[in-house]
Amino acid sequence: MRKKAEGWTRWMLGIALGLWLALGWAEAGADEGKSRLAAGGSHSLAIRPDGTVWAAGSNTSGQLGDGTTSERRVPAQVVGLSDAVLVAAGSSHSLAIRSDGTAWAWGHNGSGELGDGTTFRRTRPVQVTGLSEAEAVAAGDGHSLVVRSDGTVWAWGWNSDGQLGDGTTRERHVPVQVAGLSGGVKVAAGDGHSLAVCLDGTVWAWGRNDSGQLGDGTTVQRSAPVQVAGLSGVVAVAAGSSHSLAVRSDGTVWAWGRNSDGQLGDGTTSARLTPVQVTGLSGGVAVAAGMFHSLAVRSDGTVWAWGQNTRGQLGDGSMTASLTPVQAIGLSEGEAVAAGETHSLVARSDGTVWAWGNNIEGQRGDGSAKTSTAPVQVTALSGGFTVAAGKAHALAVRSDGTVWAWGQNLFGQLGDGTRMQRTAPVQVTGLSGGVAVAAGDDHSLGLCLDGTVWAWGQNTSGQLGDGTTAQRPAPVQVTELSGVVAVAAGTSHSLAVSSDGTVWAWGSNASGQLGDGTTRARLTPVQVAGLSGVVAVAAGYFHSLAVRSDGTVWAWGNNSFFQLGDGTNTQRPTPVRVPGLSGGVAAAAGYFHSLVLRSDGTVWGWGNNAYGQLGNGTANASFSPVQVTGLSGGVAVAAGDFQSLAVRSDGTVRAWGDNIYGQLGDGTVTTRLAPVGVNGLSGGMAVAAGNGFSLAVHSGGMLHAWGYNTDGQLGHGGPSVYVTAAVRSLLY
Repeated sequence: MRKKAEGWTRWMLGIALGLWLALGWAEAGADEGKSRLAAGGSHSLAIRPDGTVWAAGSNTSGQLGDGTTSERRVPAQVVGLSDAVLVAAGSSHSLAIRSDGTAWAWGHNGSGELGDGTTFRRTRPVQVTGLSEAEAVAAGDGHSLVVRSDGTVWAWGWNSDGQLGDGTTRERHVPVQVAGLSGGVKVAAGDGHSLAVCLDGTVWAWGRNDSGQLGDGTTVQRSAPVQVAGLSGVVAVAAGSSHSLAVRSDGTVWAWGRNSDGQLGDGTTSARLTPVQVTGLSGGVAVAAGMFHSLAVRSDGTVWAWGQNTRGQLGDGSMTASLTPVQAIGLSEGEAVAAGETHSLVARSDGTVWAWGNNIEGQRGDGSAKTSTAPVQVTALSGGFTVAAGKAHALAVRSDGTVWAWGQNLFGQLGDGTRMQRTAPVQVTGLSGGVAVAAGDDHSLGLCLDGTVWAWGQNTSGQLGDGTTAQRPAPVQVTELSGVVAVAAGTSHSLAVSSDGTVWAWGSNASGQLGDGTTRARLTPVQVAGLSGVVAVAAGYFHSLAVRSDGTVWAWGNNSFFQLGDGTNTQRPTPVRVPGLSGGVAAAAGYFHSLVLRSDGTVWGWGNNAYGQLGNGTANASFSPVQVTGLSGGVAVAAGDFQSLAVRSDGTVRAWGDNIYGQLGDGTVTTRLAPVGVNGLSGGMAVAAGNGFSLAVHSGGMLHAWGYNTDGQLGHGGPSVYVTAAVRSLLY
């Protein structure tokens, strides 16, 4: 009777606080005292109202529990599991508690983290051995925790850092009791450390402590629980890779441990060995900790985030890290949060789940594809007549002279005055009379009818040509240039052709790609040595190409992969002629390969050919130009990182080379050593190729895109692999 009374007391306390947790990397939330969500390394779990568990994302170890190891971008039901009340997600394993108090586990089991007495991977749930009356659960990188109704805490799995808390560092394949801990009500599991909240509001920690994540003022590893210093009245905890979070009953949020990305939210990047208060956050009711980011729900239902943001996991519309909390945009009525390695989830009071951040393996559960193997229309954009593709962004000039951009915007490369990712085209600010565009990795160029050149985006190497290295989220004029007729952008350097046939270059020059005889970066344009009569240019990773009016082709810069085509692999800081080529009319430069379109409509290539990007039917590199097989009537060419494109005079588009993301547009992901037709495209006028994606303009001015969609570079307006603002998840 006494045990029952204690269990009732704890349950009532949990209801009063609205915070019973299930912690993956880890998460804390509330839904009538029961966790609804969990986020693992790259997978997610949710309990639906009927007690079934649904999962999405990575499944290499069977962590989705659907009986397979197949990735799921649309949630799949965990088989054979009903009446679930709690879930937790580790790096590659999953846990659930049923209403009868039994614990179930599935997924990776190399350290015994499933607790079934074996180390065999399980693609379907198995019961954890010898556990009953489970009331809270957590999953770490390779270990698992449970709180029983009697307040004892039990652990199993990986234990190299003492994270099981049994006084040893010995791996355990079945649950063992955490030493000296009673009155437990909640637990959290990080990469190699563990946390517990006790009925008296104290927090206890054990395991790895190299970053101070145990909060005891030291960096000493602990194989048994120690009290976190200076914390009382705690109602919720969360554990990230190497940092820890706690919510106190007064609504303040506290953090300690690693702080390399600002995940502690105190405005610094200094590790903390004892708890510090998260800046400017009050009314906290739930917290979650990802690998290097943190989340909190306030009592008003708003969601706040801080720390690393490389995949948009903060949900503030950017990919910029924040050392203090920022509000996740467009979210209200939040009740529970979960944080994966680089993705985030929230359950709202209306019963919906929303997700943001990384979706490379489908962990957001929104059903969106990471690639398109066939062309899709770029939304709300017509009248286009030229396009450009960068690493993960795209540009287009419309017939009215306006310039439009979409995709990644981390450095302001979309030119709309912000750094917000765009999955559909937005107009570049303050630019009119555009006639041509060029896209580097993270910077953009626009050529106007008056012969001026404008630049925006990343500028660490001076690639914007404005005399500074300052990033620019809106266009600035390239200095000392006028009468320009063509532009090109490499990884971090830029080229321009003047109406007098001279070529000018600026930006990075480590391999001599500016062609001025030096390897010194230039913040403003310098003339490429010894070139005249140039009509076209192209810029690759670290090399440059030019076509002269006499049809000869010239190259300079890096030559490690024979991309200069001069029969050597010698770097050239000034232009050298590509031998054996005449009649050149256009050029394109990939990462390590080069293409030229000749006046007879044939296409020739040289350099790296690991993916068949030279199109000659082999994967052998070439020191000198080789003809692309079976291609005639060419009128335009483009080179991506490792793929190549051509438009034929009949309007069809051909592609060859790397196809891992469907960037060849033939409906497959099969690498092609010779050209294949892009599906469903006719009337092609122009093409562009980026890092794993491709673009085409049709005679009617419509744009299509295909391939990789990490940041919205396909421009179709739907979710991309990385989203910086919440989208509806299908988890429930």
